[in-house]
Amino acid sequence: RLQSRTEDSDNLWWDAFATEFFEDDATLTLSFCLEDGPKRYTIGRTLIPRYFSTVFEGGVTDLYYILKHSKESYHNSSITVDCDQCAMVTQHGKPMFTKVCTEGRLILEFTFDDLMRIKTWHFTIRQYRELVPRSILAMHAQDPQVLDQLSKNITRMGLTNFTLNYLRLCVILEPMQELMSRHKTYNLSPRDCLKTCLFQKWQRMVAPP
Repeated sequence: RLQSRTEDSDNLWWDAFATEFFEDDATLTLSFCLEDGPKRYTIGRTLIPRYFSTVFEGGVTDLYYILKHSKESYHNSSITVDCDQCAMVTQHGKPMFTKVCTEGRLILEFTFDDLMRIKTWHFTIRQYRELVPRSILAMHAQDPQVLDQLSKNITRMGLTNFTLNYLRLCVILEPMQELMSRHKTYNLSPRDCLKTCLFQKWQRMVAPP
């Protein structure tokens, strides 16, 4: 489906893409380790389209997943696919052609119905490799400046800075989804949205079902 994406795919295209593959209450989780320790980001359905679009906005020209020896398990209303040898492959056109292989474990839970859409997506990244073609190295063998640039990583744990910054932003955006949807639905001011949300939360705490 991503192959049919064009350079000018807008928000509506990405939203249609997410609607086709993800349930309305789906969550997408990424776990990995950076220099300052382990990270875990979970985003809801409304933020998923933007996650995929940031991958391409960050310089990626192609993205696909390779699943080896995945195990399927069936439950009453869902199917789980657990793949311990998953590779997310991205191709970058800038600054030089680079292929990035990000390896880890992918666990997908699908709703067991006609649409078979994803309910939960959890990708735990273990390691990554950035591959530059020998031909490019040979072409710039006499240029130490370019060689120095080629020796530097263009991703962190296989993710571009564009995507990492978006995931950090989601930590703030995710808890605000309720406020945003209330503002959209009832056309209330931000202050009134916050008041009604807090009041309802207080009601649920005082009189749990």
